[in-house]
Amino acid sequence: MFSIDQILIVLFGGGCGAVSRYVLTTWIASKYGAYFPFGTLFVNVAGCFVMGFFMMLTTDRFTVSTNLRLLVTVGFLGGLTTFSSFGYETMQFLREGDLVNAFMNMGANLFIGLLALWLGILTAKLI
Repeated sequence: MFSIDQILIVLFGGGCGAVSRYVLTTWIASKYGAYFPFGTLFVNVAGCFVMGFFMMLTTDRFTVSTNLRLLVTVGFLGGLTTFSSFGYETMQFLREGDLVNAFMNMGANLFIGLLALWLGILTAKLI
């Protein structure tokens, strides 16, 4: 089961991740435009990289507490990554009949995200 301490840890991490997502996606949209959801793509790819990196380090190299794992993975990365936003943005492209951007968004998030996860694992193995 879970404790109130663990819930508070996830709450704190999730809040930090959500604020980070908001700041990053807003900044990226202001810099590169909002015609394609580059901000969502960025946070999803970054979240995949950090998940791969963190999990590789903390399962193969270093022992960390359950609370730290909850803070980073379930909390921060759960608040940072935006699969629901990705789904909504993809559906908007489909509703508008913009199949090119819909499939580009799906492919980019899936393949670049998995590549980032793999790179995170490889980077952690180098440490």
